[in-house]
Amino acid sequence: MVARARPVIAIDGPVGAGKSTIARLLAQRLGFRYVDTGAMYRSVAWRAAALGIDLQAQEKVAQVARTLRLEFVPAPEGQRVVVDGMDVSDAIRSPEVSEGASVVSVYPEVRRAMVALQRRMGADGGVVMEGRDVGTVVFPDAEVKIFLDASLDERARRRYEELRAKGAAVSYDEVRVALLERDRRDVTRNHSPLRAAPDALVIDSTTLSVGEVVERIHRHVVSRR
Repeated sequence: MVARARPVIAIDGPVGAGKSTIARLLAQRLGFRYVDTGAMYRSVAWRAAALGIDLQAQEKVAQVARTLRLEFVPAPEGQRVVVDGMDVSDAIRSPEVSEGASVVSVYPEVRRAMVALQRRMGADGGVVMEGRDVGTVVFPDAEVKIFLDASLDERARRRYEELRAKGAAVSYDEVRVALLERDRRDVTRNHSPLRAAPDALVIDSTTLSVGEVVERIHRHVVSRR
């Protein structure tokens, strides 16, 4: 393993556990780069759909993933996602794109393309990367691994409030059912299933505030230096 001057911090967990918010705030506190791997799969789904590609057409979707030009551009709110020169930060957060990301993320060739890109982004360390398989597949040698979880009801509540705040016409029950299906896909897929790395610190955020979770992870990072 190549020694890195600054660590890779891998934060994995299911939808709605708070990974994006926690990872972004932790990266700001440490002065690290923040990488949202979920946004990468969303970008693949968004781009494929924009090109009129059926998301069930695995090889065509994989070709989109292999040729995607994706950038994370720093911004006051954390980052903007730019795909093929277009800012898609808001477009990739729609329920339709979320469902599309859930579909394409199970394709092995899509995951291989995204994992290769993720490894390039974090090769030098100094990065907080969050997703489903960062600590198990992308960076199994990450210096710090976190598995962030929460109860299904709490995750559904958070996701529901997030979507409603953005004007989406969804019900809590619809969101909860969608999360159940997403969990099933993530856990049972053959390639890179969602699971906690054996050496990950597991945190249940159900009853914790964002600040409490960030503080706990920060203390863990400092203790491992």
